[in-house]
Order: sequence, then C-alpha cells, then structure tokens
Amino acid sequence: MSEEQQSIREIRINPIVPSESVLVATARGMRPRKKEEPAPRDTRHHVESCPFCRGNEEKTPPTIVQYPVAGEWQIRIVENLYPVLGEQGSTSGLVFGLQQAIDGYGRHEVIIDHPNHGIALHEMEEGHLRTLFGAYRDRMEALYRADPRIRYVLAFKNFGPAAGASIPHTHSQVIAMPVVPENVYNEVTNSREHFRKNHQCIFCALIDEALTFEATIYDRESGSVRRRINVGQYVVERGERFIAIKPFASRYEWEVHILPLRHQADFLTVTADDLADLARVLGRTMRRLDKVIGGAQYNYFLHSVPHGEMFADCGQSYHWHLEICPRTSIPTGFELGSGLFVSTISPEEAAEQLRSVEIDE
Repeated sequence: MSEEQQSIREIRINPIVPSESVLVATARGMRPRKKEEPAPRDTRHHVESCPFCRGNEEKTPPTIVQYPVAGEWQIRIVENLYPVLGEQGSTSGLVFGLQQAIDGYGRHEVIIDHPNHGIALHEMEEGHLRTLFGAYRDRMEALYRADPRIRYVLAFKNFGPAAGASIPHTHSQVIAMPVVPENVYNEVTNSREHFRKNHQCIFCALIDEALTFEATIYDRESGSVRRRINVGQYVVERGERFIAIKPFASRYEWEVHILPLRHQADFLTVTADDLADLARVLGRTMRRLDKVIGGAQYNYFLHSVPHGEMFADCGQSYHWHLEICPRTSIPTGFELGSGLFVSTISPEEAAEQLRSVEIDE
C-alpha cells in the first residue's frame, strides 16, 4: 500500500464543543516546505536590562504579592504596565444601532515565574511548579473576591514570540474580565447539556475512555474495518491525581490537556496534594514535549468553571483542565477562513511519540 493510501484524511468533531472540528490530513505533512527551525532561546540566568530579573524590581509596578513572603522572591506578581483591561472602563454601555460596547474594566497582572531569566518550564523543579500553580489559585481567588462584576479569571502563559510573549524572561499572566470568554462558555454549556442528558461529566467519561476503551473505525462505503484504535494510546502521562491526554480532535499537532482524575469543576478547590501531583505530571509532560519538538513555543491556559449564578449548577458537569498548545506552525488562510484546524500528524502518532520518549526523572 502506498503512503498516499495509508494517509489519514478525516474531520474529527470535538466531543466537548461539537461545533469545533479538526481536519486530520497526514498527507499534508509530506508536502515540500522549508523546515521550521525553533526560535533562538535566551538562556542567560540574569540580564541587567530585564525588568523581570531579580534586582530590577524598581523597573516594574510595585509587588502585589511574592512567594515566599519574606526573603528573596522566587515568584513575584505585579500589575501589567500595558493592561488589556483596567479598573476604569472607557465607555458607559455604548449602543449604536446593532453595535454595542461595555466597559473594559478588569485586572491584568503579570506573574514573574522565576528569578532565572532564561529557565524553561521543563527545567523548573516540581516544588517550584507547585508554588507557581498555587499562585495562580491565590490570585484567581483574590480577583473574584475583590470585584463582584468579574465574571471570569483566566491564568495563562505565552512562551516565545510566536506564542505572543513580548519579554523573554519566563512569566505568566492573569486577567480578570467582565465577561465569560466564548470558548469557556461553549465548554461549560455543552458539558452541562451532556450531563443533563447522560447524568455524567463528559470530561470524566473521556478520561474513562482514555484508560479503558477500544474503538473500531469502519469505512463508510464498504462497511469494512478501516482501523482499530486503542483509546488508551491518547494517554501521554499519568500521576496519582492527574492525567495528560492528547485530545482526539487536537487543534494543534502537539496539543496536550492535563486534567484531574477525580472530578473537580473549580481550580480554586485544589489542595496541596493536588498541586504536588499536578506539578509532577506537568513537568514530565513538558520534558516529553521538549524531547520530541525541542525549543517549541507554546501557550497554555487554565479553564475552570466560571463564577456567578448562571453557572452555579455546573459543579457536577464541568471539569477544570490545563490546555497546552505548542506553536509549531502558522495557521493558513484555509484555517483562518474556515475555522477548521488542520493537523498533519495524527493525534495517535503524536501521543505515541510523546509517550515513548525517555525523559530525565
């Protein structure tokens, strides 16, 4: 059988948000194109001109909080000098015909992840990652509590210019906003509808499938078996409390999601033991990604259940998770115009590569 005949061409539907689809077209990976080189990485420990390096604290807004509280900081949180949202909005509910605007109020904070300017996430110690995600939890909780107008708080990280990072020193961000983002809203409402119909969290069901289920894919025209999939092959890493899974309908070729094995809707409820295992699974997952696609630029973001009366009944139906999205290609006109992501490597093959690589313990 030729490579062309063996290639996969199929549109996969996101089970969480069925309106989102991914086109898996592995033959596209064989087309002639210039090899994409990883972006050069700044590995310096300290940079005199960097506002985020230790000793340059006067170059940023005042510290909101630091970890540890006393002594030299390991993680430091400040207001963003160039916020996308601020405490004072610029309009008062402008309405003009069919067009409407609301105040862009909120908060935008920078979390300086580490005093080491050039350290990458996969190089950080588990104890430090545990503290970092504890800082996310603390700031999210504080921002929800500080302003009842806040509808959603998003913690995220951009690593590398292609992922939107404007400063090379490792950092994350937290934005509190007056609206629930559409992608989160779609996840929450679709998972709530699934729970109403099936009395089960769809994320929990997907985790169960990833651990136990086998699937058979049939040819639509002939009815014959096209191929068999052991759904467990989507598991990239597993800890005592968390699991890293390659999504069946991955938007990005090396996308990985990390979820708690036990049902949890709200990231704010994580315990110290949860954070310890999350740090272990995340660290190992990032080392796997670095081994396979070394030097990748990426975004990650935390999706947790929104707060407010509208989502008070979502505790059983929603499941918080971390989405890691490496940026190994630039979206094409087809992707931007159609909204259909294209992957040139099957999620099964990507998961196998990530799972089988040897990493340092």
